[in-house]
Amino acid sequence: MSQITIAYDNKRMRRALPTAATRSGDNAVCASGLFHILTSAFIVSARIYLAPMEGLLDAILRDILTRVGGVDRCVSEFIRITHTLLPDHVYLRIIPELANGGCTPSGVPVRAQLLGSDPVCVAENAARLAALGPHGIDLNFGCPAKVVNRHGGGAALLDDPELLVRIVAAVRRAVPAHMPVSAKMRLGFNDDARAVECAQALEAGGADELVVHARTKADAYRPPAYWERVNDVRLAVRIPVAANGEIWTVDDALRCRQASGCTNIMLGRGMVVDPGLALAVRYADAQTDAVMGPGQSIQTAEGYPVVTWDEIKPLVGAFWLLVCARLEVRQQAGRLKQWLNFMRRRYPQAEEAYMALRTLHDPVLVRHWMVGQGILMANRGSVREDAGT
Repeated sequence: MSQITIAYDNKRMRRALPTAATRSGDNAVCASGLFHILTSAFIVSARIYLAPMEGLLDAILRDILTRVGGVDRCVSEFIRITHTLLPDHVYLRIIPELANGGCTPSGVPVRAQLLGSDPVCVAENAARLAALGPHGIDLNFGCPAKVVNRHGGGAALLDDPELLVRIVAAVRRAVPAHMPVSAKMRLGFNDDARAVECAQALEAGGADELVVHARTKADAYRPPAYWERVNDVRLAVRIPVAANGEIWTVDDALRCRQASGCTNIMLGRGMVVDPGLALAVRYADAQTDAVMGPGQSIQTAEGYPVVTWDEIKPLVGAFWLLVCARLEVRQQAGRLKQWLNFMRRRYPQAEEAYMALRTLHDPVLVRHWMVGQGILMANRGSVREDAGT
């Protein structure tokens, strides 16, 4: 196997780049021959989860981001449950990893998320979904979208802790005992006065784990995130709690852990902006354990690994090929620009790419530009041929 090097400040770290399209256990290599980062040297007790983000962090981006390394588990974007028992093909469309043992092509497990307010309907769908083999069922009590809240779903349920108990209990009874049931919540709807009460309700219903987004619905995604309030939740329950919200850098991750008391964290937009963020946090964890001993903490991190733009470029190419394979033509250019728009915060080259593609809508023109930038190979054929359609 040939090697590539990731630069980080004054040190160097080696990472493997397979030269052939192969698959081998957990170190699966994508069909396009792009790298899969081996992170075994940085495995520590802390867990890093990849957040569900409706309309952004779908199966395509989960595939790409988990190729970089550092992520222990993904959660799918929510599947909305109303009054219908959904057929299997709906679950497989939203979570195609179900056809791959419930894992991304890189071997990272995916937990399936459901959103609904009717305990019976949610439980019936959870039972059907469980039969398809996800790595657990997650319940959404944090979505701030008005269209969801208007119908009593997502964060709106945080105003009714008794209903939270009933939903979680119904799902817990409906799925096999060995299958984890987790929940993601915000600190509240309009305020955080019932944060602890809601967390205790989810625990009482049988949730095995909580992820707490450190803002209320009213806060939306405006900074800051109130990590210290997650600590109040953590201290009030006996199940594991992971902290989420406003983690953009390694230093943010370390400060979040310090304030929340949570070992486990969930990364969302920060990972979309910087695909190497989880890997960098892993490195900081390993450095902390080596210098201070397991269980200790530090406030800041220096010398963490950086995934360079040259290493991002093949990921962008792979993302484009997957987008062309799975999405309608009218959606393709927009999805690429959506990711580039996020990465502009981290990479000046992403800003340049976004501005160059901003007015392009024809996938053929987008492909030609990507070939010219060395993101795609010129001999890959047309967009349709590249996509395998």
